[in-house]
Amino acid sequence: MEPDNTNPPEAERWGKPDAGTPEAGGSPAADVTPTSARHSPVSPSTAQVFGRPSGVRGSFAPTDRQSSDQPAPQVGPPDPVLAEAFGRPAGESETLQRDPLARYGEETDEPAPADPWRDPESIAALDRPALGTPEVAEPTTPGPKLGIRQVLLGNTVTWHALATLAVIALLIGVFGGLVGRWTAEVVSPLNSDSVQLSTGDEGGTAPRSSVARVAQAVEKSVVAIDVRTGSAFGTGSGFVINDDGYIVTNNHVIAMAANDRSAKLEVVFSDRTRVPARIAGRDTKTDIAVVKVDNVDNLTVSNLGTSADLQIGEEVIAFGSPLGLDRTVTSGIVSALNRPVPLRPDAESDTDAVIDAIQTDAAINPGNSGGPLVNDDAKVVGINTAGLVPGGGSIGLGFAIPIDQVVPIAQALIRDGRVNHPQIGLNASSVRNDRVLGAQVRNVVAGGPAERAGVRENDVVTSFNGRAIESADELTVAVRTAKIDGAVKFKYWRDGRTFDGTITPTSD
Repeated sequence: MEPDNTNPPEAERWGKPDAGTPEAGGSPAADVTPTSARHSPVSPSTAQVFGRPSGVRGSFAPTDRQSSDQPAPQVGPPDPVLAEAFGRPAGESETLQRDPLARYGEETDEPAPADPWRDPESIAALDRPALGTPEVAEPTTPGPKLGIRQVLLGNTVTWHALATLAVIALLIGVFGGLVGRWTAEVVSPLNSDSVQLSTGDEGGTAPRSSVARVAQAVEKSVVAIDVRTGSAFGTGSGFVINDDGYIVTNNHVIAMAANDRSAKLEVVFSDRTRVPARIAGRDTKTDIAVVKVDNVDNLTVSNLGTSADLQIGEEVIAFGSPLGLDRTVTSGIVSALNRPVPLRPDAESDTDAVIDAIQTDAAINPGNSGGPLVNDDAKVVGINTAGLVPGGGSIGLGFAIPIDQVVPIAQALIRDGRVNHPQIGLNASSVRNDRVLGAQVRNVVAGGPAERAGVRENDVVTSFNGRAIESADELTVAVRTAKIDGAVKFKYWRDGRTFDGTITPTSD
């Protein structure tokens, strides 16, 4: 099959037209060479600025025609500081980096070892023999013997001076001997077996203070009271009130002995004599008890005073056995009077009382109970009964039963073994509000003194027997100090009004 020449190859289709062909146009010789590009003429000023110099055809001028009057950059010497910091180290020409372990500016060559045998680079040389020969010292001959003069004085003192020194030394020795002899005969010896030290003048037991005087007057009448059971032990105090052997104390001191028949009750006197005791009587509502000892002679009886004329600030002294330490004395003052203090029953005592107490700052601790509180005249004005000890020790708040309340109760206990108390037939609780302050009646005993006096429930007693009532405890104390079957005036509040009344306490 003949080739189809209707579609010629790309080279033929896109090739240049042959010269002389009608498609090329023009004459064959003239149309082969492409036409030159035509430019706009260059202005003389532009040619002067951007044109080549005369005679130069290439891009650079020949060497012989390069101008030497052009300024060339001048490299100045580097700054010494920068050269030291950034320059190439001395002797180094290959790198700018310094050895971080090198020490520039210092000699790095190690000194040659003194021993050439240890220097591998040393040259061969002769040295001393391996074993040296010691030099022999010249023999010495003994010199002349030295005398005392040469040894002591170095042959620098004459014989006359030596004689003078000897005389002086002799005189010093004689003088020292005479002085020693004189001091031995005149000065007394340091030690002696005939010296007796004196501790004071004769009769030095005289009291030197008011407290000491009271202590000497009272101490023999004060006793310690011990109670022992099979599982418990208690200690209290007391004081002798009669030469027949009667001793007054607190009920809570001997309560264990009263409630346990197997308990052992003993009284210990100031001379440490220990005597068995018996309970003559006790009163749980006033916390007073009387015990008795038998067959004890020469008892010292306490001097009982009165508590009616006590003054706040008056000096008082407390006796007893606090914490088991018998024959202890503490002093203080009367801090307050007529302080109602409730005493509640506990595991060791059946006392249920409210005492009209003398408050004192004389230290009263457990064991002081039952001991006497004495004034400056050595007279008993109260019985130490309780102490306010929230922290477990005395804080200056002690309480004693006034002796004026103790005496009638003690006499009744000695006489009858029991005590009758006044009562008004009501129960009360403390009330404090913006309307009234006192003892509010909770219930009234039918047919009792309070009902007969017209007292009703919820009435508030504000005064009793001339004493202001601010709590139920104060009403209890006021009733206990009244006389049985004796008319007593009182005031009470009801429905915003205050009424006056009269009531007659009866025996309980």
